[in-house]
Amino acid sequence: MVNNFSQAEAVELCYENVNGSCIKSPYSLGPRVILYAVLGLGAVLAVFGNLLVVIAILHFKQPHTPTNFLIASLACADFLVGVTVMPFSTVRSVESCWYFGESYCKLHTCFDASFCFASLFHLCCISIDRCIAVNPLTYPTKFTVSVSGICIVLSWFFSFTYSFSIFYTGANEEGIEELVVALTCVGGCQASLNQSWVLLCFLLFFLPTAAMGFIYGRIFLVAKQSGKESTASHAQSSSESYKERVEKRERKAAKTLGIAMAAFLVSWLPYIIDAVIDAYMNFITPPYVYEILVWCVYYNSAMNPLIYAFFYPWFRKAIKLIVSGKVLRRDSTINLFSGEADRD
Repeated sequence: MVNNFSQAEAVELCYENVNGSCIKSPYSLGPRVILYAVLGLGAVLAVFGNLLVVIAILHFKQPHTPTNFLIASLACADFLVGVTVMPFSTVRSVESCWYFGESYCKLHTCFDASFCFASLFHLCCISIDRCIAVNPLTYPTKFTVSVSGICIVLSWFFSFTYSFSIFYTGANEEGIEELVVALTCVGGCQASLNQSWVLLCFLLFFLPTAAMGFIYGRIFLVAKQSGKESTASHAQSSSESYKERVEKRERKAAKTLGIAMAAFLVSWLPYIIDAVIDAYMNFITPPYVYEILVWCVYYNSAMNPLIYAFFYPWFRKAIKLIVSGKVLRRDSTINLFSGEADRD
């Protein structure tokens, strides 16, 4: 009897003296510091890395291309994940409690889904752009800045419409109200998807990613064939030489953006599969597994700037100008593509 009483007294709650409070599962000091450092680093990288991408593309004139405008909008989505989602999720993950109110819990969930799906739709538009760019001579007339702008607007519109129509209206809980009530407690913030909506979510993820996989597969096959033809050719005119340089640059851009797409898939796929399993198995995923899968998705928002910095010399040059403060001077119009290598 005494032993049972002491065990009950030792249980920590997210909100003491509040009926229905969630049970708190605190980490000891060492693991808490490590978790705050690791998760906080992801938020910092997502915010400042993507901010650098946006500034580098919008401030300097040379990167003003339809592709780069799509990349800048994609960086905005990842930046907003780092600002509005990751800091609050960090506290929730480490403290195992939500301390930011029920209203922001809904907004947090909507922002989370909106910005992540916006990233997916932008990547899909970028893959279409790269597919058209396989023929660099006709590409400028087919995928213009206006077309890029339409893609950006539609990507943001559909992602916000989908997310807010589901989570802010509570449509995601229709048919599973009893289960949601059983899982809900004060100090928790996790959205549950019923089977209908989780199936739609899966299709919204699977169909664009399947299309991207097909498109990039086609791009790399064309690039491989083009490379063989270039090697076999000996006599080249100056116009043909220029065409080959453009094709080489476009192939490298496709490779870089293909890597960004692959990183997105690796980050997202485990979470999507788990969400489908959860919806059909009454949410059996342990909390710590859920947190790991969620943070794999969040960390994807910090990965793209690192990919660009590794593959794009012009982006590295832009970062140096921005960090050094030279971006504020009049000479910040310096040519980022001073050489052919910088373009690649």
